[in-house]
This record gives sequence, C-alpha cells and structure tokens, in this order.
Amino acid sequence: MSLLVALLILAGIILVIVEVIFIPGTTVVGIAGVVLAIAGIGFSYWEFGSTIGFYTLISTFTVFGILIYYAFRSNSWDKLALKTSINSKNNEGFLESFLVGTEGICLSALRPVGKAEFGGRAVEVTSQEGYIETGSRVRIKEVSAARIIVEQIA
Repeated sequence: MSLLVALLILAGIILVIVEVIFIPGTTVVGIAGVVLAIAGIGFSYWEFGSTIGFYTLISTFTVFGILIYYAFRSNSWDKLALKTSINSKNNEGFLESFLVGTEGICLSALRPVGKAEFGGRAVEVTSQEGYIETGSRVRIKEVSAARIIVEQIA
C-alpha cells in the first residue's frame, strides 16, 4: 500500500508541475494531479494513521514546493516559449496603391469576400452588395487600411 501512496503522490505532483510549466490554462491536467495527490495523502491517513498521514502531507507539500521552485528557476519553459514578436502590419502600404474608382474583374465569386484583379494585381475584396459572380466587372468604392470594398458595374 505504501507503494500505491507514493505513486499517487508522485503522479499528482508531476501532473501539477506539467500543468504549471508546460501546458498552462488547460486545468484538466492540474485538477487530475491535485486529485491524485489528495488520494495518495488520503490513503496514507487511512492505511498508516494520522501521524504518518500528517508527515506524508507535510512532505508532499515540501517536495511540491521545492520542485516548483527549481522548475521555475531552471527556466525550462524558455525552450517552449516564443521570444520574438511580429512588428509588421497587415497590408502595410499595399492597399493604398489601389484608387477609388479603379475597375477590375472578379477572379472568384464574392460572397461577399473574394478575389478580384485590378491592373494585373490580384487582391482580396469585399462586396457591400452581397453575391457577385466570377468574371463580373467591379469598381473600387472604398479603400481602408484593412480591406477594399467594391461594387458591381452594371
């Protein structure tokens, strides 16, 4: 029974450390670890009495605290963490080259978003009027930093 207690507590501690260090936010792994550790401590109280159970409780918390301390101190999560950031902006300077009133052809159906070609350049556009068939002629109605809005030419 002492082997079962030790295995439950060890598995619980490992799962909680995995939750904290490697996959934070999932909570399922952490809850499972806490349940296993509590089960191990409970079996210790049940099988060996209150004195040994209390020592098991104190030693479990001590070992857990030491392992968490060294896990954070060793920076083991740095190997898994992204250290760089993206400084670019979406379509920076690209959409400004398209002028309101420029005419083009739909390369795909606009439902209401699709592809259109203006002056040999394919770009994603949005139709305010809803569905526009492939091959239809369109005119740029509005250009913003994030999208081009078009209307169908009758």
